[in-house]
Amino acid sequence: MTYCVAIRLKAGLVFLSDSRTNAGVDHISTFRKMTVFEHTGERFMVVLSAGNLAITQAVIQRLSATRLATEPSVWNASNLFEAARVVGDAVRQIHKSDAETLNAFNLEFNANFLFGGQIRGEPPRLFHVYAAGNFIEATEESPYFQIGEAKYGKPILDRVITPETTLDEAAKCSLVSMDSTLRSNLSVGMPLDLLVYETDALRVSRFVTIDSTNEYYRMISTTWGRRLRQVFSEIPNPTWDASLTPGANVLHGGTPPRAPVPPEIAALPNSVPSGPIQTLAGTPPTK
Repeated sequence: MTYCVAIRLKAGLVFLSDSRTNAGVDHISTFRKMTVFEHTGERFMVVLSAGNLAITQAVIQRLSATRLATEPSVWNASNLFEAARVVGDAVRQIHKSDAETLNAFNLEFNANFLFGGQIRGEPPRLFHVYAAGNFIEATEESPYFQIGEAKYGKPILDRVITPETTLDEAAKCSLVSMDSTLRSNLSVGMPLDLLVYETDALRVSRFVTIDSTNEYYRMISTTWGRRLRQVFSEIPNPTWDASLTPGANVLHGGTPPRAPVPPEIAALPNSVPSGPIQTLAGTPPTK
């Protein structure tokens, strides 16, 4: 499995990917999930991939080996939307050639791609390309995409990222998102590839490969964990009795959904009625 995140901001784009792939607990390998297509001063594009490694590698190979004289290509597309169509078409072509064989071996055609960048004359754009070759584009309301093991790193992105977020803040946020994923899922692993692109640069602005010895990443991981525990400890515990501590910390109750007790069980000599419970903070228990 893998985890990749891409963020579109007014200031540019941020891409982050891990490099772990596995085919079981005893077969773990490292393959980079990021590919850069760069024609300095004219266009800059990045593809992040997740899913079946053979499929994603075949798609990247097809994108890289396009014959410019006879085929549409990311190198000659007039805009990023058309370039995203090229990526989607490449996915469909690999599906056409491989999906039936994969299905015969009970293997799913599983591949997702994040594709973004800038072509001279238009602003930076970001797309999520699905296994069917269709795609959606990032917007101001939804400025980032994730693929792979996305759930663990999503909360921090939702709380921090806006179109006005700076590139450095977005890079930091993406690393916190990745750290949360690394801590919760063994199928995601180092090294990481982090690329930051500044609007209108039309070339790689900043790039780093991060392993477990990277001091900045280690600082982020340690600080984030320590501050989370600190903030958690500072949040008041719930209050069950409003007469003791009135205010926002009071938990209001209800009644739990219970299965009916069979009559023959309730009639047993040692059976006792359900005890009273507190259903509303500060009120007597129900009988």
